[in-house]
Amino acid sequence: MTSLREKVLKSGAYLLARHGLGLIFGLAGVVLLTRTIGPGNYGLYASALGIVSYLSTMAGLGLHVYIVRREAEPDLEVYNQAFTVTFVTGVTGLLLGILAIPLLQRWYQDPAFIPPLLAMLLTLPFTAMAGPAAARLERELNFKAVAAVELAGQVIYYLVALTLAYLGKGVWAPVVAYIILQFFLFFGVCGLAHLIPRLHWSKPMLREMLKYGAGYSASIWVWQLRSLVNPLVVGHYAGPEEVGFVALAVRLVDALSFVKGAAWRLSIAALARLQENYLQLKRAMEEAMVLQVLALGPIFAIFACLAPSLLPMLFGERWHVVLMMYPFIAVGCLVNAVFSMHSSALYVLRRNLDVTIFHVLHIILFAGGAFLFLPRFGLLGYGLAEILALFSYIIIHFQVKRIFLLSYMKVLPWLISFLPSLFTSIFVLPSGFFLLIPLLIVLFVPAFNRELARYIRIINRDIK
Repeated sequence: MTSLREKVLKSGAYLLARHGLGLIFGLAGVVLLTRTIGPGNYGLYASALGIVSYLSTMAGLGLHVYIVRREAEPDLEVYNQAFTVTFVTGVTGLLLGILAIPLLQRWYQDPAFIPPLLAMLLTLPFTAMAGPAAARLERELNFKAVAAVELAGQVIYYLVALTLAYLGKGVWAPVVAYIILQFFLFFGVCGLAHLIPRLHWSKPMLREMLKYGAGYSASIWVWQLRSLVNPLVVGHYAGPEEVGFVALAVRLVDALSFVKGAAWRLSIAALARLQENYLQLKRAMEEAMVLQVLALGPIFAIFACLAPSLLPMLFGERWHVVLMMYPFIAVGCLVNAVFSMHSSALYVLRRNLDVTIFHVLHIILFAGGAFLFLPRFGLLGYGLAEILALFSYIIIHFQVKRIFLLSYMKVLPWLISFLPSLFTSIFVLPSGFFLLIPLLIVLFVPAFNRELARYIRIINRDIK
């Protein structure tokens, strides 16, 4: 019988492969797409996408994690109840989005974003209903199927978007591609999970779902408010082109941090199996913190060094502002990689309220910083807001500390050495060489070299 460890490692390998290939397709696709449609059109699309993505998160109601986390094996009635609930919440999200359009129009004072937003809102019920089917695959640790359908969807998205972009369709190129992608993912995961959505209603089952889902959803809804800061705050104070600049910087960091995305998705399913053994859970989290920083740090640092020469060549001179935004967003992502397992552990231990409190503080600092800094410093204010939000991680540290004490002695030197190197994107080398000095010092310390070699051996062994 295949052990849990073997299943997790195989699932992790599939996810890493999917995100790795997705990085290649994604970066190539976004380069061609943004060069063709320009910052303004990309900003309009990013604004609509931010709003629709937030509403789709709300429509999910945390039922995806409820199914993955559920102790008893879900039967078809559980999945059909989840399909029914997500269809209702998806339609509700669609209606809320339509009702919010007059307010958004007054906030932006620009009607150009309304048609793309309306078109993308129509996908909400299908996006929400894809969650239960994907949860069945992830519960079985069948990330091979998940990876296959997601990668195929990404290829289809860029084929459609680039074709329409070259035909001169502007903002509608990514909008139409997004709509096709959502339908493809819905039918794809349902087919792979062997599920046909049907209506089912059971008050006791619904009560059980909402009891868990409400707590989880509240924390996720708060966290996903991050995605609205760019379209709403940057869009209001700076305009659609600047939204496009920030969206591209965020997109690049998300693409480069594919390891973090894979680890987060795998962590809920994997850590749930360790929730009864705090010692093993603690060790797994400490190992994961170091592995994530060692996986992300070099990628971010190398890209930061190459970006001053690479970005103008790939995207054109109009996108040079991205060089200024990249290090701040990358810093936020790298620090988040250290603490992402804290949230995963608290979720599986059913301490959803603790995560929600952390998320509330994070959003207050991030959104509040954006409102405060953007009118004064322009787009640099968005980056300063990212730095201000880092102070929120103090609270989630103390929340986990109440359960068990994590050690940061192994991860902290690596984190501190990588962070300055991310700002080399602002300074063309060799003038920015001084920012690499902390990293070079750590790499020449024998103890850290031995630690790095140990983690490389762990990764190589696990891949084999």
